[in-house]
Amino acid sequence: MTRPPNPVLDAVLTRRSAPRLTEPAPNRADLERLVQAAATAPDHGRLRPWRLVAVSGDERARLGDTLGEAADSPEQARRAAAKPLRAPLLLSIVHRPVPGHPKVPEWEQLAATTAMVTTLSLLLHSHGFASIWRTGAAVQAPQVRKYLGVDDGEQLLGWLYVGTRCASDTADRRPLDTPARITWHHT
Repeated sequence: MTRPPNPVLDAVLTRRSAPRLTEPAPNRADLERLVQAAATAPDHGRLRPWRLVAVSGDERARLGDTLGEAADSPEQARRAAAKPLRAPLLLSIVHRPVPGHPKVPEWEQLAATTAMVTTLSLLLHSHGFASIWRTGAAVQAPQVRKYLGVDDGEQLLGWLYVGTRCASDTADRRPLDTPARITWHHT
């Protein structure tokens, strides 16, 4: 007996982080539709403790300049300035927890933010785009936070680089040793 195709399972099994991205990236309307869908990810209390700051076009170079300002050496500054140019669209991932929420602790709000980003990554893949979540010390840099409008009480979790996978970029994933990762308690 053959099972019918399952596009959700196929997307989960075939999505890979793409370190090399090119045009096109989703346009504004497509991105808004995908983010709307990603917002259905598990989120206790439906707090939506996140926001995205989209950076594209020439603004990527301005973000690069800001990353360069935050670097510790001229060589690191040069490399940092080039990073945003690796993809046509960068989504700055900003976690904005609701402090002291009576039912949803901050760790659970962080889980909701990461669930949304993971879901968005899968949705992008299922629509022919690719992405990779990148982070680093610059997420704490005051000038980077200021450029992106990250307020006190918010946490910059990095960037989802978005575009189209370069043809030469293919990556296989090693199979998971499932029995080593699942502990069963049953009678």
